[in-house]
Amino acid sequence: MKREEFIKAVSSKLKLIRTEYGITQEAMSEMLGISKKTLVETEKGRRELSWTEVIAVASVFEKSEVLQGIMGGDSGDVIHALAFEDRHIQYPPTMGGKVWWRVIDEKNGIRLQQNYVTGHYRLLDKDDCRLISSFDRSEVEEYRDSLGRK
Repeated sequence: MKREEFIKAVSSKLKLIRTEYGITQEAMSEMLGISKKTLVETEKGRRELSWTEVIAVASVFEKSEVLQGIMGGDSGDVIHALAFEDRHIQYPPTMGGKVWWRVIDEKNGIRLQQNYVTGHYRLLDKDDCRLISSFDRSEVEEYRDSLGRK
């Protein structure tokens, strides 16, 4: 997938993503930091989103089944692949939460952490890969508990 294809795909599904979340055009435009006019024009197919706007959509609505269907999973992976395309970079290693995070507990190799600055929660697996993040601790704990039942 090329950057232009990604932009076209997200732009063409913007209204469906908004409908999936049950929000108004005004609410979505505020969430994305774009004007309502820009949103309406995009939903009507009169313009495409910019690269920056597409990244905002993919970030804010990362759990969208519509987006995941377009991308075959996590849109963040596609964004990184496109952003770093033809660039040879060295990714920094994860710190596993040693600086910004406090460990609340650990069960079966899964760590529940809380961010010191924002207060949100996340789960990390034994390889320091993020499994879920949320401001709702009970949501994160329920997700962790569901892993044991699978």
